[in-house]
Amino acid sequence: MIEFKKISMAKLRWNARRGLLESDLIIKQYLDTYENQLTDLEIEALNYLLSMEDNDLLDLLLSRTKLNNNLENPILKSIVKKMQDIKFSNIN
Repeated sequence: MIEFKKISMAKLRWNARRGLLESDLIIKQYLDTYENQLTDLEIEALNYLLSMEDNDLLDLLLSRTKLNNNLENPILKSIVKKMQDIKFSNIN
């Protein structure tokens, strides 16, 4: 099971590489901070977020837009909030 999670995280990190630098930095910092704590449901929610178009995801992460009503669930809201709280000054 641990091996499956490692593979899932490797795929998640690969999919997290976006076309917009700002998104890359936010997502990388989020994964660096929370990767070892993520549940299977959170990994699934992250994969869903990463399936969004680059500009839509960036707008969400920068609080320019909100989650659509059909996307609102506690796990997604928590992930997005944590990503929105990441400060660019903390990003290496």
